[in-house]
Amino acid sequence: MESEQTQTFQMNWRKFYQLVRQARLPKMVIVLAVGLSLLQTAAGLVVPWFTKDMVNVLSTARLDPGIILLLSAAFLLQAVAGGFSSYLLSYLGETVVANLRKRLWQKTLSLPVSYFDQNRSGDLISRVNNDTYMIKDVITNHLVSLFSSIVSVIGSLALLFYLDWSMTLVMLIAVPVLFLVIRPAGRRMYQISKNLQKETAEFTSLLAQVISEIRLVKAYTAEPIERENGERGIRHLFQFGLKEARVIAFLQPLMSLVMTGMLVVIIGFGGIRVATGALTAGELVAFILYLFQIIIPLSMMARFFTSLQKAMGATERLSQILEHEEEEQKETDLAVNPALPIIIDNVTFSYVTGEEVLRRLSFTIEPGKITAIVGPSGSGKTTLFSLLERFYEPTAGEIRQGEIPIRRFRLRDWRSQFGYVSQESPLMAGTIRENICYGMERDVSDEEIRKAAKLAFADEFIDKLPNGYDTEVGERGIKLSGGQRQRIAIARALLQNPGFLMLDEATSNLDSTSEKMVQEALSNLMKGRTTLVIAHRLSTVVDADKIVVIEKGQVTGEGTHHELLRHHQLYQQLVKQQFRWELEGNVANTDQTAKGLS
Repeated sequence: MESEQTQTFQMNWRKFYQLVRQARLPKMVIVLAVGLSLLQTAAGLVVPWFTKDMVNVLSTARLDPGIILLLSAAFLLQAVAGGFSSYLLSYLGETVVANLRKRLWQKTLSLPVSYFDQNRSGDLISRVNNDTYMIKDVITNHLVSLFSSIVSVIGSLALLFYLDWSMTLVMLIAVPVLFLVIRPAGRRMYQISKNLQKETAEFTSLLAQVISEIRLVKAYTAEPIERENGERGIRHLFQFGLKEARVIAFLQPLMSLVMTGMLVVIIGFGGIRVATGALTAGELVAFILYLFQIIIPLSMMARFFTSLQKAMGATERLSQILEHEEEEQKETDLAVNPALPIIIDNVTFSYVTGEEVLRRLSFTIEPGKITAIVGPSGSGKTTLFSLLERFYEPTAGEIRQGEIPIRRFRLRDWRSQFGYVSQESPLMAGTIRENICYGMERDVSDEEIRKAAKLAFADEFIDKLPNGYDTEVGERGIKLSGGQRQRIAIARALLQNPGFLMLDEATSNLDSTSEKMVQEALSNLMKGRTTLVIAHRLSTVVDADKIVVIEKGQVTGEGTHHELLRHHQLYQQLVKQQFRWELEGNVANTDQTAKGLS
């Protein structure tokens, strides 16, 4: 068990060292920080020696101004070197955290969608914010000062042996006692810290989830449930905080007891040595001061190992993110050609649960035409869209553009050719202008934005807003209606000018007025583009060039609306059941028109 813990510590230490090393800290700043820290330590070691001389001089009733001057200079040097060293150490700590957070942020954006399916966003937020702070604390407050503490301890011990080796040996009895106390306490602190970080991540996840879905919480009067969930998380954090406090409460008084006992023994033993003439009064004072020069660094080293144990837990969690597989970013000269068909060839796919969502799926999406996908809920329609955008890779089979498998295209080039409009039409917090331009790497003129908004029939409501295109949409676009969000999403797709268009039930949540405007906007968007549509409404698919029926992850029929209506039983049922209200509405409108004509 002990060797296992040692191996875990060594592995985490190597990972911690790698994280710090990869931050590419400026070497000159490190040298300067260490040099100033050592200079501060050296000045601290000189002070007791000058104090010894001053006490011996005072005992003979003579005061030497030179000694006082040297002592003052040592104090001043120690203070100045300490101040600059402290600032440089903080600079190094902030640099490590900034670089580490930058790496984590870049990694987060490179992680596959499957990672976010399995991990909560709040957990990731906690790692980027809280865990990196623990690493910063070790570097800023402890790591470099560890070297100066070691120098201080070694230098003080050497001078103590020079002053009186017998008293020094008596003092060293406390060292193995301290080691036996610190080692098990450090292991315990590592485990507590690891669990505390886990609980902090879970609590952060809960906060992020509840705050982002606060309307759902209030709509279903779930405040008592979420209050209990939050209080449970707070209780767990409180309990782990108390466990950490108990270790510290045990460790610090015990160390103080050992140090105080050692100090009492040294003063008593030193008094006897002074009385016998083996030691001068000044040397005893210097001995006691050097003893403090050992006690303070040793306590700093103890805090370093405690903080290091916390950082080890943080390092382990951060490494899990940094070592996770990224989305493949191949560099290739292959160009995406929207004029070629997309061929889904015998594609099978399952999520991590193992259940197959798509089974040997095969059909062709013809260029420049509208292909509609229909089928019962859970048949795999949205999963197919995810595969086309390469959020996931097929378990078996392949998707090709022409004769080229889409996995051979550069991921960024492939996705940039797709415009996606879903029923939710997600917007980012910011202005309408920023959302229409979202993802554009070039400067976009106001004229282009207005043209896209006009084609999306969004200009009429945008112009009526007090701040127009600079109106804030709120988190996830909550300040706008569903139809308005849809039209902004369509304007965004128009501005991107994609080769392929994917519409995922883009009008399913809209009232009849909004639906009509969105349908007209979609018509403008679909012109000249290869379009793939998921829809439950008949008006969306009846004019499609081809309709593909998917049932339980398999294609069970292809053809036009009229062909499938004659020969495909499931499609007939979908028309009768899911499209019934629309058909009835069409019939009612026809009857009213006929009556008006008569």
